[in-house]
Amino acid sequence: MKLMTCPINGPRAISEFTYGGELREMPDPTTSDAVWASYVFNRTGIPGIKREWWCHTPSGVWFIAERDTTTDTIHRTFLYRRGASE
Repeated sequence: MKLMTCPINGPRAISEFTYGGELREMPDPTTSDAVWASYVFNRTGIPGIKREWWCHTPSGVWFIAERDTTTDTIHRTFLYRRGASE
């Protein structure tokens, strides 16, 4: 069974989690329609380590997971904190 560690609830079966998408910086709200369209519809798709939003569904805890998309290996999980991107 594949496990993922929730930063609040500890290791749990992967079936308890929901993927929320890649963590990306939002553009300025007053930017052009073209920039917003690019943000909404375009992704790089380059394999490697990505920071992604995940939710532990039973508890409703949203957090960030660093996952290698080439091997589907989860390197670490942590709670999101604005300004702490590295």
